[in-house]
Amino acid sequence: MFGLLFFTLFTPGVSRSLCTSSDLELSYTFCDSTVHDFVFNVTPCSIINKSAWTAALTWIPRSDITFLMIVFDVWYDGARAFNWKEVLCSGADDKYSVCGMLKGETLESSFDIKGARIKFPKGNYNITLYAFSDIPENNMIMCLNFTMTVKQDSF
Repeated sequence: MFGLLFFTLFTPGVSRSLCTSSDLELSYTFCDSTVHDFVFNVTPCSIINKSAWTAALTWIPRSDITFLMIVFDVWYDGARAFNWKEVLCSGADDKYSVCGMLKGETLESSFDIKGARIKFPKGNYNITLYAFSDIPENNMIMCLNFTMTVKQDSF
């Protein structure tokens, strides 16, 4: 039940299985066509009776990070279920370790994913994470597309 989800994302356009358990399947692909130095892992590989997932991230950005905006879209069985947009780095009073990084530096960070507290209904989820280095959203520096299949209701 307590599995380790670990993947290295580096090949554009190739979908790979991340995690398979009795209640969850996860896979990913990049949305853009560039190669990325990106490693991400999550534990456990389950959504049933879990209060949070623990994640670890390693990323080598392709450009300096003085500004960073994240857009997170979740689609459930073809309908938009959630949209979140947040400026993480603005160049003033930034609180995240990625802010101020230079191109080629390595970011290593661990954090909780609080969304694991949500009781996900059985079904198919498409989750897209976009990262932009300016406003308007012209300079995309990362785009990940996750597919999550919840095999049984968690409530």
